[in-house]
Amino acid sequence: MLWKLLERLVKKIKKDEGYILSREWTVHSLTLMFYELFLGVVRGSIRSLFFHSSKGIVIIKKRVIMRNSSHLTVGKNFIAEEGCEINALSKRGIILGDRVTVGAYALIRPTNYYGGEIGEGLRVGDNSNIGPYNYIGCSGYIEIGNDVMISPRVSIYSENHVYDRTDIPMKRQGVKREFVVIEDDCWIAANSVILAGVTIGKGSIVAAGSIVTKDVPPFSIVAGNPAKIIKRRKISIEEEISN
Repeated sequence: MLWKLLERLVKKIKKDEGYILSREWTVHSLTLMFYELFLGVVRGSIRSLFFHSSKGIVIIKKRVIMRNSSHLTVGKNFIAEEGCEINALSKRGIILGDRVTVGAYALIRPTNYYGGEIGEGLRVGDNSNIGPYNYIGCSGYIEIGNDVMISPRVSIYSENHVYDRTDIPMKRQGVKREFVVIEDDCWIAANSVILAGVTIGKGSIVAAGSIVTKDVPPFSIVAGNPAKIIKRRKISIEEEISN
């Protein structure tokens, strides 16, 4: 009976009727988990008062840093895991959909802290996550779709330093900002780097450790430095016709 009650509670929190609570968990472990969740809900209920807007449950773990929260919009069941940092100061804001998790010690940064030019911002769709230790440099606009899985230690950059001149340091030549898009149902594996101006098509997989420097067609698997297509999960109708 206890398991059923706890399972029902987790289903309600996650909004996932298919969720099954593993019987491998001990009562002690479950008690600790729900205690931490309770504390996270308490923190979330207080700190979300300063958001631009929020829906449903907000869970904020220990040592989370949130700057300029009035620019942050979150959907239902948002989770900010331990030690992550979100600087929301941006022209378009930081907009996170339903059931989005920002992983432990991840950093979302559109703008620096010392009066520099304000960045563009970030939008993340429903059921997507920012992985642990991710760096999301959204000074240029970054858009992440629905059901996107981002593994630990992934970096996404939306600007590059200008380096055309050699008579002055590159640091003084400014930056070029570009749009980055990760479409729905993508999996970005651990330690990957996605550079400015790149679009990763729907249903694609970026293999661990890859450096993505150019667009990835839908339903592709890419790997390497620079990342190249190693396999196609699905061939488009246009390609089938051309073949």
